[in-house]
Amino acid sequence: LRKKAWQLWTNRGQLNQARDNHKIAKEILQLRVEQAALHGYDSFAAYQNSDSMAQTPARVMELLERVWVPACRSANSERALLEEFLGEAVEPWDWRYCAEKVRMQQFDFDESQLKPFLSLPAMQRALFSTAERLFGLRFVRIDVAAKGIELYHPDVELYEVREGEGEAERLVALFLHDNYARANKQSGAWMSEFREQTRNWNAYEYSAHDELPHKVRITSCAVSSNQVPIIINNNNFARGSTDMPCLLSFDDALTLFHEMGHGLHGMLSSVTYSRLSGTNVLRDFVELPSQLLEHWLSSTDVVLKEYATHCLTGEHINAEMLARLNEARTFNEGFATVEYTICALIDQALHALPKDEVEALDIEQFERTQLERLNMPKGICMRHRPLHFQHLFASSGYAAAYYVYLWAEVLDADAFDTFLEIGDVFDAATAARLRKWIYSSGNSVEPLEAYRKFKGRDPTIEPMLKKKGLVTA
Repeated sequence: LRKKAWQLWTNRGQLNQARDNHKIAKEILQLRVEQAALHGYDSFAAYQNSDSMAQTPARVMELLERVWVPACRSANSERALLEEFLGEAVEPWDWRYCAEKVRMQQFDFDESQLKPFLSLPAMQRALFSTAERLFGLRFVRIDVAAKGIELYHPDVELYEVREGEGEAERLVALFLHDNYARANKQSGAWMSEFREQTRNWNAYEYSAHDELPHKVRITSCAVSSNQVPIIINNNNFARGSTDMPCLLSFDDALTLFHEMGHGLHGMLSSVTYSRLSGTNVLRDFVELPSQLLEHWLSSTDVVLKEYATHCLTGEHINAEMLARLNEARTFNEGFATVEYTICALIDQALHALPKDEVEALDIEQFERTQLERLNMPKGICMRHRPLHFQHLFASSGYAAAYYVYLWAEVLDADAFDTFLEIGDVFDAATAARLRKWIYSSGNSVEPLEAYRKFKGRDPTIEPMLKKKGLVTA
C-alpha cells in the first residue's frame, strides 16, 4: 500500500493524458528563456537571481553544493541505520515509515507524549512572551463583543500590540490570530497585511476650486503621520474539545513561531513608504525574520522550560524529555536536506538552460541525468519532481529561486548564533540591533548591508550546518 501511494504521489502531472504537464512545463520554460533574453540575460536563472541577495546563479550553486555533500553523507549514514532495522535495502516508499520506527527505538521519543505539553494556549503565551522579552511588545487581547467590534469569524482573536509605559506608551500594531481549521478556509499557514506601516500617511483637506467650482482642490497637510499596520497570522490547527485544548505537534509549534516572525516583520516596520515596509523585501531575505524566530523554540530550552506545561496537570516539561526531543530532531535531517536541496539544484539547472536546449528538452530524461550526475543517495526521491513542482510552474515567484529557504536558513542560524555566543538568548543590545536592522528596516536598506549592520560581518554557513547536524559542533 505504501508503495502504491508513493508511486501515485510522486508521478503526479504525468499519470494520464488529460492531466499531463510535459507540454505546458516545457512551454513555460521556453517563455522564460525569451523573457530573460528580452532583458539582456543568457538564462532565466541569471535574470531571476539578479534581483536577489545571491545576485548570480554561481553564488546560488556555491551555497547548494556546500550543503549537498555533507547532506548526502548524512543521508547515507541514515540509510545504513534504516537498513539495519529493516534487514534489507530501504526503498523510497519505506524511508519515512522506517525512520519514525528507528527514531522511537534509538531515542525513546514518541511525539504523542510531547503534545500535551504543547497546547495552543501555552504556546501562544510562549510566543507573546518571546516577543515581549526581545522587543518589549505587549499583546493585549481585545474583548470584541464589549467593544462592539465585528470580526469576520468568531474564531479570530484581536490584539492591540503595545510598547512603552505611561506617557511613552504607544500602539505599535493591531494583530489578528486565526488559528483553527474550518470548512472553506485556505489550507496551510500564512501571514497577511490588511494595512501596511508607512510614515507617509497624510491627512487631506478638500475645498472647492476658486476658478472651477465643479472641481475639488485636494491639499495634503504639511506633516505626515505614521500609519499603524494591521497584521494577521493564519493557521489550520485542529480544534480542541471542551475537555482538551488544541494540542500541537512540535512542527505545529514551530509554524506558530514562524508565522509570528513574518507578523513581527510587518508589525515592527519603521519606514517612510509603504512600498518598502514590512515583508516587501527580496525573496531570499523575507524568510529570515520568520525562520529566525523559530530558534527560540528549537535552538534553546529557555522558552519551553517555562511555557511547555501539561494541559491537564500543569506539570512543566522535564529535562529528560527535552533532551530526547533535541536528540531526535536532528535524526533524518540528512534525508530532509537531500530531498529539498535536490529540488533547488534541479530548479537552477532547468532555468540555466539556453533556448536551443530548452526546445529539445525531455524533462524526465533531464531529471534522470541530473540525479545521476549529482550521485543522488539511494532510497530518496525529490520532494517535488519537475512535472508537479508548483513552486516552479504555478507562477514565476519561486522559479530559479527555490533555494531561498536554504539561503534564509544560513542567515537565521548565523543570526541566532549571535545570541548563543553572548550566552543570553534575550540579550537586550543584540535584540535592539535585530529589531532595527532585520525586523524594522523593510526594504529601505539593501538586505546584505542590513545584515552586516546587525551581525558586523557577512553571514557564514557553518551555524546552519551545525543546526542540521550535518557537521559536528
